[in-house]
Formats: sequence, structure tokens, C-alpha cells
Amino acid sequence: MDVLYFAWVRERIGLPKEQVETSAATVSDLVAELRAREPRYEAAFADLSALRVALDQELSDFDASLTGVREVAFFPPMTGG
Repeated sequence: MDVLYFAWVRERIGLPKEQVETSAATVSDLVAELRAREPRYEAAFADLSALRVALDQELSDFDASLTGVREVAFFPPMTGG
């Protein structure tokens, strides 16, 4: 699946997008796999309350299933002004 990173998440990881092979059942499982990769992922996913996730371009939750999902995007909360 494609995993996309936006804003400071992209800056910490150093990539805007990557293809990930995973056996993760949920977004939380995927985050655990990514955090275990190396310190830059650990830093990016250290505080999940500061992150939002979208599955196939629809806002979702970290306990959501990844079954059939082609794209996961991580980004900070949006603010209006």
C-alpha cells in the first residue's frame, strides 16, 4: 500500500510517500511496524494525539481496519483561520 506523509510528519521521516508491504490489520498495527523501523519513524509517531489519518482519502481512526485499503495518509490536525 502507499503511505503518504504530510507537513512535519514528512519532515521527520524524510519522505513524502513510500510503498509499504505490511501484514498490519489496523492503522495502529501499521504505526507500530513503522515505529519499529528506525528512530526517524519513532519520532514522527511518538504522539498519536498530534496526528490524523486518512484511508483512501477519507478521515479515519487509528483502530480502523486496513482490509482493502490502498492508501494511508498521516498528517497533523488542520486548523482554520
